[in-house]
Amino acid sequence: MNRSSIPRILVTDSIHPICVELLETAGFEAQMATGKTHDELLALAPWAHAWIIRSGTTISSDLIDAAPLLRVIGRAGVGVDNVDLDAATVRGILVINSPEGNTISTAEHTVAMLLALSRKIVAASSSLKGGEWKRKEFTGIELYEKTLGVIGVGKIGRAVAARMAGFEMRMIGCDPVLSSEVATSLGIELMSLDDLLAESDFITIHTPINDSTRGLLNDKTFSKCRDGVGIVNCARGGIVDENALLRALTQGKVGGAALDVYTEEPPPAGPETPIHRLINHPLVVATPHIAASTEEAQEKVARHVTEQVIRALNDETVQTSVNALAIRMASQPEVRPYVNLGEKLGKFAQQMTDSHIGRIRVGCRGEIPKRHAEVIEVAVLKGILSGLSTRPVNLINAPILAEDIGLKSGVETHPVEDGFVNRIDVDIDSRDFPVSVSGSLFGDREPHIVRIQGFRMDVRPTGSILLYRNIDKPGMLARVGAILAEEGINIAALALGRQEPGTEALTAISVDEFIPERVLDLISALEGVSSVRPIRL
Repeated sequence: MNRSSIPRILVTDSIHPICVELLETAGFEAQMATGKTHDELLALAPWAHAWIIRSGTTISSDLIDAAPLLRVIGRAGVGVDNVDLDAATVRGILVINSPEGNTISTAEHTVAMLLALSRKIVAASSSLKGGEWKRKEFTGIELYEKTLGVIGVGKIGRAVAARMAGFEMRMIGCDPVLSSEVATSLGIELMSLDDLLAESDFITIHTPINDSTRGLLNDKTFSKCRDGVGIVNCARGGIVDENALLRALTQGKVGGAALDVYTEEPPPAGPETPIHRLINHPLVVATPHIAASTEEAQEKVARHVTEQVIRALNDETVQTSVNALAIRMASQPEVRPYVNLGEKLGKFAQQMTDSHIGRIRVGCRGEIPKRHAEVIEVAVLKGILSGLSTRPVNLINAPILAEDIGLKSGVETHPVEDGFVNRIDVDIDSRDFPVSVSGSLFGDREPHIVRIQGFRMDVRPTGSILLYRNIDKPGMLARVGAILAEEGINIAALALGRQEPGTEALTAISVDEFIPERVLDLISALEGVSSVRPIRL
């Protein structure tokens, strides 16, 4: 084999040496090219058969266009936001990630942060190094028999709970899709977020950052906590409202916080910035996003992604491709709009309920949906789980994640009805609030929601939508509209549905921006208005 015929793997971020070792052992050429400019990457791309990155390189569509030999992109880590997935999928390029490698490291760091917080280790060490001996000032708190609230019981949340069980803590958890059976098997008592806030001595966060979790811990939720609660965030910056946390610390509502992640990283410099005051608060333990930064974790993710890249280049099955199913669907244009519709219906349905999700039922009506029912079921699962899972969700891992948390789903095919040639139905059985949503394609295969909770509607599933029930009488829409107008929120479209005149109606208002919680509270307070839900698609 001459040199020109040896597949070349471009590695453009600093990665554990095991990566190059494995590639060369497999007979491939590893080209290390860290710290390159975009133009320099454009010059290197034409020779790459595979490309391995971490978070430092962004593989944009123009880099993909410049790489005619490229077959696989490997991301040593979980997130693939720095890869243009659409461009890669259209080209048939596999995108592989490594989602498991940092679980133990992040869990152990969380445990370390809990211990440092409860025993004031950082402040005590700093004081002693400064020549002081102030034992009484650093009296700590035992974790024994205290209650640990775990928000997000995914792999990392479970690993933390397993380790803290050794301290004989009471474990309670909040996860909208985890089944009670699975939670019990983990030794975790499942409950609502409000109950968790009220009962926890310490709270640790292990959720993704998305529209439903951004600012999850804020002034309102802190007010529901026990006085002196300890907060630990090793998940994502932005889940905790940093200004609200600073206020809660100052007021004594929060007794201490341990933070590894921040809304802006690195945090802006300057002693007068709120984040600087938070990080330097005497009751805060702060580390620079290092929860996953261990030798073992770095080797695990490098080894895993490299092994998967090698398998892909050898035309063998890979385990963690983000877009393999999407690539297969790219050759079937007829199904793509229905996959898109199914995902949007799943996202819409998930945001309609705060209750624990019991079972998901997907109904397919019409020739094309019935032919691709299994793929559409996976798309619905992806939509539902995307706002709930602690891991990135795609068409490959959605069924695995659902099985992992005990979430049951099923798909059925039905005859056409209601005049829609093709229709997808999504029903969620939940403890307190069953959900039913249906959608179809109009015109140039444009997705529309055509039924919500039994009400006939016509809603375009895009952007921000305000959904609420109201008594069907004159003036109701005007009152809601007046509140939106007062807050400067523009209405883009609206849809109304009712069963009988004068009874209960359902209203969906599309707006130009996401509606703040205080505005939702104002609308909820209107007489005759109930079940107010903000939906973001």
